Amino acid sequence: MYAVVESGGKQYRVEQGSVLVVDRLKAEAGDKVALKPVLFKDKEIVVDAKGLEKIKIEATVTEHLRGDKIKVFKYKPKKGYSRRAGHRAELTKLEVTSLGGGAKKAAPKKAAAGKAEEKPKAETKAKAETAEKKAPAKKPAAKKPAAKAETKTETKAAAKKPAAKKPAAKKPATKKEDTDGA
Repeated sequence: MYAVVESGGKQYRVEQGSVLVVDRLKAEAGDKVALKPVLFKDKEIVVDAKGLEKIKIEATVTEHLRGDKIKVFKYKPKKGYSRRAGHRAELTKLEVTSLGGGAKKAAPKKAAAGKAEEKPKAETKAKAETAEKKAPAKKPAAKKPAAKAETKTETKAAAKKPAAKKPAAKKPATKKEDTDGA
């Protein structure tokens, strides 16, 4: 029995008792955390949303830790550009305590009861078929004639009409110079 769970946008395959390291969670050491299942496999594989709602996967937070340092070095040759940076991921260590909890199936019914139920089902199928035969087929609604010719001529007339011209801006009158030397 195993499950695939999602935490921090990443998916992890877990079994009961397994330990996994995920991105930092807002929980104290020793707290119980519910993980979101994406897939669950016991005897059958469960992947649909309704089936996964019933399944509960719990884990306990064992500790918070930091990952290894990742060194980042950016460099562009012949340009005099280089940058150094580092990063350490904040992580949480989880131990899976319980898997499942809702994937139980109903107990199979006796064979005699199953045969008795088959007869009413056959009768209801026959009634449904006769009801379908009696119902007349619906005809499609009549289409209304559209007045497209009028709209086309109106749009053509509007398109041929020239745009209104704006009046030209008037230039200021030039001043005459005095020739009298006064």
